[in-house]
Amino acid sequence: MEFLTKNLCMAKDIGVHGNLFGGTMMSWMDEAGAMLAAKVCKTNKMITLKFEEIVFKKPVKENHHVHFYGEVDSVGNTSITLNLVAKRYDVYDGSEEEVCSTRVIFVRISHEGKKRSIDSEVREQYKHKIK
Repeated sequence: MEFLTKNLCMAKDIGVHGNLFGGTMMSWMDEAGAMLAAKVCKTNKMITLKFEEIVFKKPVKENHHVHFYGEVDSVGNTSITLNLVAKRYDVYDGSEEEVCSTRVIFVRISHEGKKRSIDSEVREQYKHKIK
């Protein structure tokens, strides 16, 4: 998996139980995935279609660093499916521990907001992942 981005969990991100809000984590994952989808498909005209099950395995607390990783799972005619993983990063020893993972689907759109085919050169590059 490729490193995508990182976030710092701050007090404003914490719920009543002292953990990062799940919705905030989803937002961060959506942003990380959108960056990867745009990079792979060579366009910023990508929108989120669907998040599959998000499995929250470990809590994230205030001051934890969260690193996001992703990879292409499959490429369709107008969509791309990504596997995303979030990991807590320990600044003291550099270790990482997975906190959650998901699959997310992005769709390429035109300037008018309609579905648009992913470029043939991208589909050729990922032909082994076409569904």
